[in-house]
Amino acid sequence: MKMLFYSARPYDRESMDAVAASHGHEFDYVEAGLSLETTVLAKGYTAVCGFVNDRFDAAVLEQLSQGGVGLVSLRCTGFNNVDLEAARKLGMQVARVAEYSPYSVAEFTVSLIQVLNRKLHKAYIRAREDHFLLDGLLGFDLHGKTVGICGTGKIGAVLARILDGFGCRLLGHDLAPNDACVRLGMRYTGLDDLLAQSDIVSLHVPLVPDTHHMINAESLARMKPGAFLINTSRGALVDTRALIEALKSGHLGGAALDVYEEESGIFFQDHMGEVMKDDVFARLLSFPNVVVTGHQGYFTREALADIAAATVANLDDYADGRTNANWLTTTD
Repeated sequence: MKMLFYSARPYDRESMDAVAASHGHEFDYVEAGLSLETTVLAKGYTAVCGFVNDRFDAAVLEQLSQGGVGLVSLRCTGFNNVDLEAARKLGMQVARVAEYSPYSVAEFTVSLIQVLNRKLHKAYIRAREDHFLLDGLLGFDLHGKTVGICGTGKIGAVLARILDGFGCRLLGHDLAPNDACVRLGMRYTGLDDLLAQSDIVSLHVPLVPDTHHMINAESLARMKPGAFLINTSRGALVDTRALIEALKSGHLGGAALDVYEEESGIFFQDHMGEVMKDDVFARLLSFPNVVVTGHQGYFTREALADIAAATVANLDDYADGRTNANWLTTTD
């Protein structure tokens, strides 16, 4: 079957081609993101594969369907960028990668915590300039600190195990407790209680209507003064303007973000030498106690291999008329 990959980078091609050939599929790649203007590129393809910032709204899906596309495949876990109801009405099937290496994001989360805490980004720049004074680089021991994990699925559970090794006290917030986390000594509590008690709050929940801006002016005010906020999940979990106000007031001790609610058009692109047109994002980058990375938490060899294998399996199953745990819609 023929599949067109949007927003494809060289590493996507490498990981996908490594598994595609043995399955008899034909993969083509374009660096352009999926939008109404680029749907014409998919004409004649059976399937398209998109990423986190590609558009799959009703208008885009209709154009894809008219061009012959029957399967929309996502090489990511989140699917908030897909109009599932429109896909159902058009008779299109939608599949995602429900899970990949949870260690990739969990380990990256710990890296962000320590970069923010121990000012490693600043220390690196100083060392490159032969500046070795320690003033301004003071951090704290993670041992004994309280970490609140919002969302204790596979990634949250791996993060809990890592932080348990640091000797952290663990608080959890989720719709249902994870037994593996409970065995570590995690205490589940309401969001308000978790925010009030945690020295570090890390977000690992999906973006759905109920979690949109779950971290807002009110919830930030409830956070422990001086606490850190870490987000390696979805940008729109956090109201960025409210976050900026909490940082300006000094109530929040710092933030480390691998995602941003308006990241489409910014992340996964090179903007060096350009003027940042997003004033909110530019203000966020101006804080000395904010660390921002470009949605790279998932970016390990193991995770890319998992994503490629799942994407090919989704296409195999579509070709054979089967579904699997990755399916978000089905057709009769």
